[in-house]
Amino acid sequence: MDFLKLLDRFTERRTRAVASNTGRRGFLVGVSKLLVAGAFALPVLPFDRTNAHAAGGHGGAPKKREPTETDCDYWRYCSVDGFLCSCCGGTMTTCPPGSTPSAVSWVGTCRNPADGRDYLVSYNDCCGKTACGRCFCNTNIRERPGYRMGVHNDINWCMANQSSHYHCTVSIIVGLEEGQS
Repeated sequence: MDFLKLLDRFTERRTRAVASNTGRRGFLVGVSKLLVAGAFALPVLPFDRTNAHAAGGHGGAPKKREPTETDCDYWRYCSVDGFLCSCCGGTMTTCPPGSTPSAVSWVGTCRNPADGRDYLVSYNDCCGKTACGRCFCNTNIRERPGYRMGVHNDINWCMANQSSHYHCTVSIIVGLEEGQS
């Protein structure tokens, strides 16, 4: 017990002595010097470059993979707002079992980068089940204000069905934009 009291007194005296001889500015200057020295030391530390070569590049960035039908970046989803049916038991164009396509829909014009053409895409909500909760996309490219119902995607399009429960959204190509046949 005496040893702990002695250690406690010693620590208190040393702490008070350091506190009386140094100020906050001196402490901040010391910390700043450490940070600057650390910033200059970091670039000379060794690092591993094997991942760049394994990715197929010669020191360059890895090749970007093409988006698939479960990625929001897929060209067909340029105006989608909802869960993708391709992640919810259906496909890009068909509703999952137990759900039915909405009687009304919204449309968007999406450019296919593979052929450079603009396609008219119909977005149909699949109704009758609770929300899927997977692969949510909200791209809204070329979305129009709410007063233009046919091109606005923030509406529950299941309202025209027997069950107004929204589950997911499909995107169906309905044609080419005029003048691109």
